[in-house]
Amino acid sequence: MAKEIIKVPELGDAGDVEVIEIPVSVGQAVAENDSLLVLESDKAAMEIPAPMAGVIKSIAVNLGDQVTTGAEILTLEMAEPAAAEAVTKPEAEAESAPARPAPAAEAESPPAQAESVAEAEQREVEPSAQAEEETRRASVAADAEIIEVAIPDLGTEDAVDVIEIHVQAGDSIAVDDSLLTLESDKAAMEVPSPHAGVVESVIVEVGAQVATGAAILRMRVERGEAVSERPAPSGVAAPTASESQPAAPATAAAATPSPPAAAVAAAESTLEPKQTASAPLPAAASPADAAGANANVYAGPAVRKLARELGVDLTLLRGSGARGRIVKEDVHEFVKSSINRPAAAATPADAPDIDFSRFGEIEQLPRSNLAKITAANMRRSWLTVPHVAQFEEADVTELEDFRAGLKAEADSRGVKLTPLPFLLKACAQTLREFPQFNVSIHSSGETVIQKKYVHIGIAVATEAGLVVPVIRDVDQKNLWQLAAEVAAASVKARERKLAPEDMQGGCFTISSLGAIGGTGFVPIVNAPEVAILGVARTAVKPVWRDGEFVPRTMLPLTLAYDHKAVNGVDGGRFATHLAALLGDIRRLLL
Repeated sequence: MAKEIIKVPELGDAGDVEVIEIPVSVGQAVAENDSLLVLESDKAAMEIPAPMAGVIKSIAVNLGDQVTTGAEILTLEMAEPAAAEAVTKPEAEAESAPARPAPAAEAESPPAQAESVAEAEQREVEPSAQAEEETRRASVAADAEIIEVAIPDLGTEDAVDVIEIHVQAGDSIAVDDSLLTLESDKAAMEVPSPHAGVVESVIVEVGAQVATGAAILRMRVERGEAVSERPAPSGVAAPTASESQPAAPATAAAATPSPPAAAVAAAESTLEPKQTASAPLPAAASPADAAGANANVYAGPAVRKLARELGVDLTLLRGSGARGRIVKEDVHEFVKSSINRPAAAATPADAPDIDFSRFGEIEQLPRSNLAKITAANMRRSWLTVPHVAQFEEADVTELEDFRAGLKAEADSRGVKLTPLPFLLKACAQTLREFPQFNVSIHSSGETVIQKKYVHIGIAVATEAGLVVPVIRDVDQKNLWQLAAEVAAASVKARERKLAPEDMQGGCFTISSLGAIGGTGFVPIVNAPEVAILGVARTAVKPVWRDGEFVPRTMLPLTLAYDHKAVNGVDGGRFATHLAALLGDIRRLLL
């Protein structure tokens, strides 16, 4: 067998570079483009690929060595052409070769001779059946194509969790059938199938985190239905032939591949190489796992040494190098951002865990991802936003009479006219009157972002937790339009069909507990907004008017706001103006 000495390729201006990883060993068989060595200069890391397939005979370098252009890396023994051909030759051809004649001793035995004749007849029948099966599969393959289905645009670059998978390999699905359910930090959503076909393989698993463009599954569709193949997103392993289409007869594999197989092979050639165990992708690790000290991250010894010197936990970094490798620049950027980040206020320690089973029977129930993220957001808002609460009561007697008078028209429109559209309209006008409430504070604390639009969120309680769909351009819509949008948003929220964009862009939030009861409550500001309105249940109360007590329908309101952005006097004026609008809805026309 021919031997080839592999050397360090041209490194450009780089001088000596360090060998930081050797993912191969002596005696190991490698394919063309498999990684042989990882080098790291003072600017970047690079991998040395195998220029051909073969077996490693010797390695001339060690970890930590300094090498330069032209230096010998290892010796590679190339496979002989005949041997390579023997490896790729289908087993079926060997099986279909003519049977060797039986020895004379066997021919003399009548039972053996009868068995030999039967086997010969069977061998004559098998090629015919095999040919028919081959023809049938070729016909099916000619009319079908393997495509990859990916996560559609989520409206965010953040990864979301896969919480449920509705299909499996072999399932026949129609257009818009649900493939899987994703859960973001605010809601769950289903991903429908863009094509009809048969599921070949499912790529993701429950619990995986995916982002826009990530591959979900491979499916076989009719050629007219199929779209052109596209490369899989970074980090998705290339499909093997056995995963991408049904196994074809061995004799057919030896011949020219069918058009669908060729298309799949062409698509696979554009995918990134499959990750090897010697170069794992960086594992997601929480700070609690950091005591295991950076063992599960993809970084070389030089980077690890730098991280140890600077006291950096590599599990907190996202690598910018090839295949997610953490390079020195990532460590330096992390240290720089940590130094420049404003110091966070000290937070109280969490309550200690107690063994409640000592006091009686208990059951430990898991929390949904939505509930956990909502809790984290509420904690962050409570700890970082200095809350001030302004209490007010609005006389909504005329408003309720007007709303009752519109019941017949609402029924004819098929819309339920609740007090919420009136609240939305009044809040929108008040935000226009007091624009200092329609802002967000920049993270630097140096500026505020003044919003020229009025989008208002409405808190909706669901079985999975609290979500806040946003009604857009409230100031530009009438009561009927707002009533219809509120009803539609509430249905989507309870059915967990809200998309991320349905919950983004809010300027102000209304949280109403009127249908539940209570005389008032203090809501938590939904940062980065700076104010929220809490609405309790209406009650008929005696009110002193014109020298006597008269029964009036009163609506308790609580305006909670961020004292970093809004002064107390502005909070009082906002609440008073809002109560006046609700007390005389004619003012909404001004």
